[in-house]
Amino acid sequence: MGARKYQLAEKLKAEKKLKAIAVLRDCPTSPRKMRIVADTIRGMEINKALGILRFSKKEASIRLEKLLRSAIANWEAKNEGERLEDNTLFVKEIMVDGGRILKRIQPAPQGRAHRIRKRSNHVTIVVDKMVNEEKK
Repeated sequence: MGARKYQLAEKLKAEKKLKAIAVLRDCPTSPRKMRIVADTIRGMEINKALGILRFSKKEASIRLEKLLRSAIANWEAKNEGERLEDNTLFVKEIMVDGGRILKRIQPAPQGRAHRIRKRSNHVTIVVDKMVNEEKK
């Protein structure tokens, strides 16, 4: 590996250590349904996002709320000297990717068969401190 690649890799590793990340794998909900809920909380302050997820009627919001709480706990573990109440955290990134697809067969008339695709997804949430740019 060249020197520039090595330096870039070390820089990315150091940045990843500072991020508070939570990942949910193989969630048995279609990615399209999960993205609808994820788009509502993207870029929001965490208390507001938790309120929206708590009172949402969507089934995907239950899993996202639990995942967001996990990301907050990960942030607290990485920043032991800081209090959660003193910092303004927000949802920096939220990504919903397609997961594995279970393929099933549904019997159809006249000896045919229809394929059923049971989709799943992977969700990644990154929580970070809000930086005020007005203090310049």
